[in-house]
Amino acid sequence: MRFFPILVAVLVSALIYVFIFQRDALTTQDEQAAQDTADAGTASGDDSNADGIGVVAIRSVARTIDSAVVLRGQTEADRQVVLRAETSGQVISDPLRKGAFVEKGQLLCRLDPAAREATLAEARARLQEARSRIPEAQARLDEAIARLEEARINDNAAARLSEGGFASETRVAATKAAVSAAMAGVETARSGLESTQSGIQSAEAAVAAADTEIARLSIKAPFAGLLESDTAELGSLLQPGDLCATVLQLDPVILVGFVPETEVNRVDLGAPANGRLATGDKIQGEVTFLSRAADPETRTFRVEIEVPNPDLILRDGQTAEIVIAADGTSAHLLPQSALTLNDHGDLGVRLVTEELTAKFTPVTLLRDTINGVWLAGLPERADVIIIGQEFVSDGVRVAPAYQEIGQ
Repeated sequence: MRFFPILVAVLVSALIYVFIFQRDALTTQDEQAAQDTADAGTASGDDSNADGIGVVAIRSVARTIDSAVVLRGQTEADRQVVLRAETSGQVISDPLRKGAFVEKGQLLCRLDPAAREATLAEARARLQEARSRIPEAQARLDEAIARLEEARINDNAAARLSEGGFASETRVAATKAAVSAAMAGVETARSGLESTQSGIQSAEAAVAAADTEIARLSIKAPFAGLLESDTAELGSLLQPGDLCATVLQLDPVILVGFVPETEVNRVDLGAPANGRLATGDKIQGEVTFLSRAADPETRTFRVEIEVPNPDLILRDGQTAEIVIAADGTSAHLLPQSALTLNDHGDLGVRLVTEELTAKFTPVTLLRDTINGVWLAGLPERADVIIIGQEFVSDGVRVAPAYQEIGQ
């Protein structure tokens, strides 16, 4: 019954003795075996790597791709104006219905002149009366100047006679007083003339105000376009600020989009652009405006594209996908699996050099498609490793097996 526990104790003692007292010998044997294995592997590797590490590569040639800027936007009228009354009055013109085309200067709303024409006639009469006073005021001034000259002559004569003892001091004083009186008369006449001229200016201002008030009775289209609303109804009373009509100019129409700041340097004034409406219709135009200030909330820049619309098919507010042409870029189409990273984390691919060695080259990812990725930064012709690039480093000799693109 006690034989089994004794046997277990002997085996445990033996194992403890081996692991503790024979540990160095066992470690030496393991290291020797590992060294033998490594030497054998090195010898085998030298034989297999004598012609380079086997990789799969493709011969790629750069192609020019369209690097257009794609935006979402909408159409806007080239010009839009809301015409409102500037004076009060009752509409006496027949209304025009929305959708009608109007020419520049066409009458849209006509207001009742009431007593405004009489006011204008009165202002013109006052102006005529003020102008008629000019000759009389001028004659008075001329007469006053002549009297002043006569008084000055008498004063000079009296002064000379007084020097010779032929005139009394009283006479000299009288002539000087006459000169002063004549000068006062000249000033009075001149003031009368200026007052008459002021009256003319006031009358002219009254005439101009009456003319302006009458001109405000006729509300006309400032440019050719379409009526977006009915004009004011016949008989309705308009107060200053009330709506007469809304006019849109839709030829040309403006495509408006917003360019992100990462793409704004790729958009040029005058660049051709295409648009695709939600209806499927395609339109063409060119860039006419690019904002210099970013939207403070979206950090995007407004871009406007002018599109001819002679048939007025395009409407204000239609959604559109905008494609603005940009300079083409030389790029390679490669499988996404060809991409790798270097020790610094840079994105790139490994190429096969003329000396049949591997070389890492950084690239720029332009576009990702279902057929692969478009990459820039490679030479015009490049042998790109697509399988095995992770197992080689710069300068390592490789034995490439070339694969046709698309296999």
